[in-house]
Amino acid sequence: MKKTLTAAIAAASLATGALADDTTSIKPIVGKFLGAVLQGDVDTMRQLANPDYIQHNPFIPTGLEPFIEMLPVLAEAGTTAENIRMFEDGNYVFMHNIWRNAAPFGADTMVSFDIIRVDENGKVAEHWDALQPLVMETASGRSQTDGPTEVTDLDKTEDNKALAVALIEDVLMGKNPAKITEYISADNYAQHNPFIKDGLSGIIEAVEALTAQNNMFQYTKIHAVLGEGNFVLTVSEGEWNGTTNAFYDLFRMEDSMIVEHWDVIQPVPTTGLANTNGMFTGFEGVGPDSIGQ
Repeated sequence: MKKTLTAAIAAASLATGALADDTTSIKPIVGKFLGAVLQGDVDTMRQLANPDYIQHNPFIPTGLEPFIEMLPVLAEAGTTAENIRMFEDGNYVFMHNIWRNAAPFGADTMVSFDIIRVDENGKVAEHWDALQPLVMETASGRSQTDGPTEVTDLDKTEDNKALAVALIEDVLMGKNPAKITEYISADNYAQHNPFIKDGLSGIIEAVEALTAQNNMFQYTKIHAVLGEGNFVLTVSEGEWNGTTNAFYDLFRMEDSMIVEHWDVIQPVPTTGLANTNGMFTGFEGVGPDSIGQ
């Protein structure tokens, strides 16, 4: 049965090892807020979020009341969300979601990564996301969202963050591409990017094809690194198809190697903007330099 965002909270807490009496988790706050958004429950939204709620989705106005004014658009479209994965890192919750009847977001069905910051007072304070239309037929035969969801190896969170950053810097930023075999297993790598096949060979084939087209994507900066145990999400900026893009990459690690990858790639819009906050600003204390601190 599909999980709604609110119904997923208990499962997500159990998956991360959080107990019912763990009052430190902010996942229930985020889940309740997003559930209220989908239900049009403005009283709960006002209870849980700051009035100056900061929005980084470029097509949604910043501030809580302007956001609330958009809710009838979602209600008219019948927009719903299915939460696939939910993780927590400090005062950030990051999620992997599927949005249906999502024409207001750009397509009927969208895959997204959403990040919510909760402030020191327990209020929802800031939101970032990237969305991409769902692709039905993929190169690997996997969907863009299936695969493991259980969090393990909580003691390795910082090491796994460093591993994700090293992969991006060496391979995707071109510092030392030959080191890819130090990060990705040649035998066990599940790929969920809809256009790349499984395994290290799938990556090499895709890179060769893009390079031959003179259209290889170029990562230029890592803005955020969020992790919980064996899962790490990176938010990067780069160039592809002649445009600036937001690259959201979710990695699953096992035995100090990256064994699975999901992503969302969204071109950064330059027109029709509902706010001027930008898609990459505001990440405090979660950049690559923060790892291990």
